[in-house]
Amino acid sequence: MSDIQSQRDKIFSDRKRTNILKNGEQRFIHFLLKRMPQLVTPNILTGIGLLGSALVFISFLLARHSSQYLLLIGIIGLFINWFGDSLDGRLAYYRQIPRKWYGFALDIIMDWASIVLIGLGYYFYAAQPAKVLAFLFVVFYGWSMLISLLRYKIIDIYRIDSGVLGPTELRIIISLILLIEVLSAGSIFYAAILLTSTLLVVNILDTIKLLRFGNERDGKDKLND
Repeated sequence: MSDIQSQRDKIFSDRKRTNILKNGEQRFIHFLLKRMPQLVTPNILTGIGLLGSALVFISFLLARHSSQYLLLIGIIGLFINWFGDSLDGRLAYYRQIPRKWYGFALDIIMDWASIVLIGLGYYFYAAQPAKVLAFLFVVFYGWSMLISLLRYKIIDIYRIDSGVLGPTELRIIISLILLIEVLSAGSIFYAAILLTSTLLVVNILDTIKLLRFGNERDGKDKLND
């Protein structure tokens, strides 16, 4: 194993990733970390990530009252959110200054704030019948976060992905939805139905797996009593 690969493994050692873009994403993050100015701290990156989500929220508001072309700002916001959210904890590990539980707590809180901002933005943009989809999107994403936390508690493995899909893939999907809405106004309603339905199915399947893990853990605990 090369020194670069070994260093990269250490940077991402606190969580198990299974998303389809994992390898390319980790190489790109490592590339960025090596070039990050010293004055940029993990907390600054966390703030940048939240700022990106706020930009998505603003893009929905601007598009609602002006032109759907302003949704393109949201795509930029999603990239900024990825940049801050993906690099904050990794920078701490890269510089060997990790605060595992502080970072874990802050990451969860900021992820929740970010998804609320995005969902709220869509709520203000959507027509009245579609506003409920914003609520469902936030609820179902929150459900997936609960599954990750409960899985961590039960099997001691922190995984933010559901199979080959993770937060990065979700950002790309939302970016494509915004782009298609710019090209064909009104399409976002059908895309939102598809996205929330997919989240619901994935959460149900992950919940079934989670309950199986819990049952297996109960069996092991009984044997150890």
